[in-house]
Amino acid sequence: MGLIRAEAGEATRLLLPESELAEAKTTCLVKTDNFEAMRMCVHANQEIPPHKTEGPLTVQCLQGNVIFKVGEITNDLKPGDWLYLEGGQMHSLKGVKDSALLLTILFS
Repeated sequence: MGLIRAEAGEATRLLLPESELAEAKTTCLVKTDNFEAMRMCVHANQEIPPHKTEGPLTVQCLQGNVIFKVGEITNDLKPGDWLYLEGGQMHSLKGVKDSALLLTILFS
């Protein structure tokens, strides 16, 4: 995972040039005792198997297109779509196109 730590009070560009999206790696933006935020890159046909997080999380599709399954619910996330999950919900992803997501996980 690439590391581009965001600085408190300073804007961070999340969108990637289309020419870089296919090679982009997930990058941690901020990690504190309370939450973690990252720009997650999922490439076309890449699958992330079912898993869960302890705390609640949000996912916003910034670029591309991913299929995001939550249990039996299938979400077709495109730019501008946002999703909220409670902690402990099983979920999986599959890239339809090279994609960038903003992922935020809250810790207890």
